[in-house]
Amino acid sequence: MAVKNAMTFDFLHSAYGGESMAHMRYLIWGDIAAKEGFPNVARLFRAIAYAEQVHATNHFRAIDGTSPADATVNAGAPFCVGKTADNLQGAINGELHEASQMYPVYLNTAKFQNEPDAIRSFHFALEAEKIHAKLFQTALDAVKSGQDIKLNKIYICPVCGYTVLDNAPEKCPVCGAGKEIFKEF
Repeated sequence: MAVKNAMTFDFLHSAYGGESMAHMRYLIWGDIAAKEGFPNVARLFRAIAYAEQVHATNHFRAIDGTSPADATVNAGAPFCVGKTADNLQGAINGELHEASQMYPVYLNTAKFQNEPDAIRSFHFALEAEKIHAKLFQTALDAVKSGQDIKLNKIYICPVCGYTVLDNAPEKCPVCGAGKEIFKEF
């Protein structure tokens, strides 16, 4: 089903652009973390980059090909590269913005406009971004003390981007996907 309402359509495009940029930014920041001697922070960036790709893909699918061929996407995400601690703070700021400002507005608008595909996509992203902010804060705390974050395994749900440490749940608490499809980092 194609998006019917212009505001939700615009919000999906905006979210797609932001998630796409976050995906790439986190991959780049992961490379920096690895070079600075923080291999687990690098792995965390790469895992969450995958979750952001899941979100971008969900938003793209919700748009359902209804964009004109020359449509453009603008993203208001920061574009900077710094040391790992600075990059983690940038990631925290972005995730908190999405979790407390952007996705609640986008989700409420999609609900008001009765856009089920957008509701699903925005809900999935909102729930994951809350987790990402906490994980990045834990990583920043470790880096500020001169340590790498202590991580075993990171699991990402390929349906909604839900992120969990150590063990994948039997069923994703956000979308219900089975444990067997979670991607391990």
